[in-house]
Parts: sequence; C-alpha cells; structure tokens
Amino acid sequence: MKNYSVLYALLAAMLFGFNAPFSKLLINELNPLFLAALLYLGAGIGMTLLTFFNKSRKIEAKEARLTKKETPYIILMILLDIAAPIFLLFGISMSNSSTAALLGTFEIAATSIIAMIIFKEAIGKRLWIAIGFISLASILLTVTDAATISLSIGSVLIILSCLCWGLENNCTRKISLKDPLQIVILKGFGSGMGALLIASIWGELSGSLLSIISALALGFAAYGLSIYFYVKAQRGLGAARTSAYYAAAPFIGVLISWLVLKEPITISFLIALGIMVLGSWLALSENHEHAHIHRDETHEHKHTHEDDHHKHEDHSLIISEHCHAHTHQRMKHKHGHLPDSHHHHVH
Repeated sequence: MKNYSVLYALLAAMLFGFNAPFSKLLINELNPLFLAALLYLGAGIGMTLLTFFNKSRKIEAKEARLTKKETPYIILMILLDIAAPIFLLFGISMSNSSTAALLGTFEIAATSIIAMIIFKEAIGKRLWIAIGFISLASILLTVTDAATISLSIGSVLIILSCLCWGLENNCTRKISLKDPLQIVILKGFGSGMGALLIASIWGELSGSLLSIISALALGFAAYGLSIYFYVKAQRGLGAARTSAYYAAAPFIGVLISWLVLKEPITISFLIALGIMVLGSWLALSENHEHAHIHRDETHEHKHTHEDDHHKHEDHSLIISEHCHAHTHQRMKHKHGHLPDSHHHHVH
C-alpha cells in the first residue's frame, strides 16, 4: 500500500508540475483571475466527463460516496481553495517574484505543522529532516537573487495563502477515504465558480477560444488528475508525508520549463536535484513501528480482505476490491505503519 501511495503522490506532483510552465504561456492571453477560474473548472469538467465515460464505475461502485457527515470539511475545503489564490495574487502584486516563490514552499511546513498540532498526525525526526531537505531544494529552484528577498505585507499575504492550502490539505485528508473523483469534482466546480465570481468583479472574462480550451485542458491535468492522485496518496501516507513527496512539483516544473520554454539548467538546479533525491529517500525509508491500539470503529471505504485490518466475516468470501460499511474490532498489535486511515492513534 505504501509503495502505491508514494507513486500516487509523485504522479500528483508530476501533473501539478505542468501548471507553472504552461500557465506562463497562457498568462499573456488570459487575465490571471480568469485563468485561475478556468483551471479549477477544467478539473471539475474533466473529472465529470471521466466519471461519465468510465463504465466500470457504473457497474460496480467500489468507492464510498461523500455523506452529510463530511459536509463541514467539504465547505471548508472549497472556501480555503478560493481564499488561498486571493491572498497569493495580492501578495505577488506587493512583492517580487523571488520572495513569492520562496515563501510558497512554506506550504509544506504548514501542512505538516497543522497535521501534527490540530489533527494529531505523528511526525518523526526523519520526516522532519526530509521535509527540510525538500524545502531547501525548492528554495534553490525558486530563488534567483537572495538579496531581493525581504519581508513585507505582500510576504505576509503569501504566508497566509500557504496556511490556507496547508489547512485545506488536511481537510482533504479527513475525507480521503471517500471517492476521490467526487472530491475533485466538488473542489473543481466549487472553487472554480468562486474564482469565476471573483474574476468577474476584479478581473476580465475574455480570451481566445483556443486559450480558454487550453486552460481547461491544463486544469484537468494539473488540478483534476493531480488532486485525484493526491487524495489517493493521502489514504496511505497521511497529510504530512504526501506533502513531502508533493514538494517534487517545483523540480518537475523547472524541468518542464527547460524542455518547453528552453530555460537553461543552472548549477543550483543540479544541486537541488541531489538534495531533493536525498529528502525523498529519507521520507520513503522512514520506519515507524511500535505497539498500538485500534479502537472500535465503523466506516465505509474501498478495501480488500488481504490485510489484518479487514478480516470481518460478513464479507469474507469477497477477494476483489469492494466497498461497504464495516466495523473494526478493538485490536492491539505491532508492525510498521504510516498515519493512514487505520493508524490515526495518538503517540
């Protein structure tokens, strides 16, 4: 499960890495606020079409659907996805690009700190070191002139955007057992319509048909598919560890910029590559093992009966992936684990 979750996290980072270089090509054709709305709407429309044409989902519902119980997290998730870009755009307008790019890496730390303090997710020393290395690599990729970095009102607004996204990542983690396609569709249309309203007030809703279609397509890949894999990764890795792997996105974005925009590879890029590989290895090789207690719990999500946590007898003959409400009996055992959906115990 861990290996698949790591793959999902890296796929999410790779897809989001498309965002910066291709948005740079579109920003001259579309108003930034309108572009933000189109990216979110592209995610919602694309994932809706994917659901419609996926016949296997119609025949057998393998994913748990969102319920009223998750409503507070859904509403907060959408509001944070609307607020974060607003803080970011105003912050960028008041500061230089080097400062904005550097402070954007604070989202990794914000996600981890919120996961630890508010949601009681266990974070070991090894992961903290990994997050530090990955953040350092991201800084090296984004800073062009250290002398221009300064703290200002714009910087504070950018930090606020990172805090919003850090909290949003943890809200998404709380509903990650549910259907990831449904989550992405809600995020896409909810945040997209909110951003569209803002763009109609402060921006400009105009652009060529080709630019609009391109923005929607980019949103489907960089937001829709990326968030889909991000949610699946959170199931097995938790919010902090998924965020650590997701920090590969800046590196991927720089690589794509070099290939598409023909931007040169610098020495700092090569140094950052080595640091990021080291940080990813530290996160991947973390071994968290101790005796722990599983409480009585009833929930619903996609699963198989191949692990010790799903040995319930009522559906014991089903060997393929399936979804139904099931109860976990109180259990105490010891094995290596991550803060996934079945290991949210207090340390």
